[in-house]
Amino acid sequence: MSHLDGQQIGAAFTRDTDVVVVGSGPAGSAAARELARAGLSVLVVEAGPRVAPDAFPESAFHAMADLYRDMSASVLLGRAPIPFVQGRMVGGSSPINGAICWRLPRDVWSAWTQADPALGDALPWEQIESTTDWILKRLSVVPTDTAVAGAKDRLMATGADALGLEHRPIARNVRGCQGLGRCMQGCPEGHKESVDRTLLDDAEKAGATVLSSVEATGIETRAGRAVGLRGRAAGGGQVRIGAKRVVLAASAVQSPALLIRSGLGRRPVGRAFQCHPGVSMAGRFPEPVRMWEGATQGHEVIGLRREGLKFETLGFGLAILAARLPGVGRALAAGIADLDHHIDWGVAVKAQAHGRVRVLGGHTIVSWQPSAQDIHQLRRGLRVMGEMMLAAGADHVMPGVRGVPSATSARADLLRLETDGPRRAGAFNVVVTHMFGTCRMGSDPSVCVVRPDFRHHGIDGLYLADSSVFPTNTGVNPQIAIMSLATLCARRVLESL
Repeated sequence: MSHLDGQQIGAAFTRDTDVVVVGSGPAGSAAARELARAGLSVLVVEAGPRVAPDAFPESAFHAMADLYRDMSASVLLGRAPIPFVQGRMVGGSSPINGAICWRLPRDVWSAWTQADPALGDALPWEQIESTTDWILKRLSVVPTDTAVAGAKDRLMATGADALGLEHRPIARNVRGCQGLGRCMQGCPEGHKESVDRTLLDDAEKAGATVLSSVEATGIETRAGRAVGLRGRAAGGGQVRIGAKRVVLAASAVQSPALLIRSGLGRRPVGRAFQCHPGVSMAGRFPEPVRMWEGATQGHEVIGLRREGLKFETLGFGLAILAARLPGVGRALAAGIADLDHHIDWGVAVKAQAHGRVRVLGGHTIVSWQPSAQDIHQLRRGLRVMGEMMLAAGADHVMPGVRGVPSATSARADLLRLETDGPRRAGAFNVVVTHMFGTCRMGSDPSVCVVRPDFRHHGIDGLYLADSSVFPTNTGVNPQIAIMSLATLCARRVLESL
């Protein structure tokens, strides 16, 4: 049986396997595929349910309630709480993300290997690239087709050209996309090649078992070696999985939290948290643009990536777009009636600040606040984004920043936003989607949790495969890089047997 539903497990459940993988997102699916295809018995434990495409809700609110961890209300604690987003279902965040695919940039890899030359030997660039090649092929990754690009995408291209910024259609893991604009609620037609439909499906066909709706509660160790996993099924039963190897792939938040709950939270665990904070800006155009039509995210501006700024078109439910409009009462009602003339774009920042994941009173707590430079980058990103919108023909733009004009058509206002705008995080509507670094890989155990070969520095038989092992954030959407490194992690597991 390739799938067991924890909602149906009401009594004690035990199973022995060669490898237990915690998490079924991009990292867990990639690792499970490699291990199962090598002939090992593999059991993948996932906290969320398995959801079929025809069960994905159309409402963004219902999608958040059903498919996102904590109803998408998890926050980073600092001077201003900042929401962060994680999926909680078979496939992790892959079924409900924007389907954006990027190779690991070579300049990011070079920075890692220069800081710790041992990583260059453990993660050869040629292996990363060849692994990425087959992943891109398996996930049907291609640039957004003009047939499904929306007006929001064409306008971003126009604005970027006007400013002389490099841009391109976003490469996405889709097959037969119809441009329904529902990637973040889950594609109801099953046209997104998310990992549950690709890499995890490959793993199951090779003999792996997926145990869904089971929350991992602890890693079992004996004499300095990982020997299994404890969990709690949604149906109420206690779960124990005996395993020769344990692979954590639960995310940069959940993996360190599980280590801490297991009594393995020595000093580096949970520290060096990094992320990509993002802000968006709305713009009003004289012609209808119907932002919700076409590819959810179909175009990106990459001309400032090396400066730590990456711009993307956005597409989501009408209620979320309406929340970006200024005003109340009749003014807000007028804006909603005019909603088809509005678009929203976003910019992600390769932030410098570090935070920390802890477990307090049984609850996972993530603390992080942007540095002064990070906040400057938010202001700069908004300025550039506003200029692109105006250059593309917007009547006016709405920065969504407290303390500055709610709407403007003046470039001078945007320049003042960058140079003299707010310095406090609470003035910005920030959301974090990509997280890294809480169990960094490296040769120095005083600052790194895992060795360059993904093995835990202190516990034999325990490996980490997700973005928690990344030495830094990447500045780009990381799901493909996560899959590539998780595949290399699985190969290191195989070499250890």
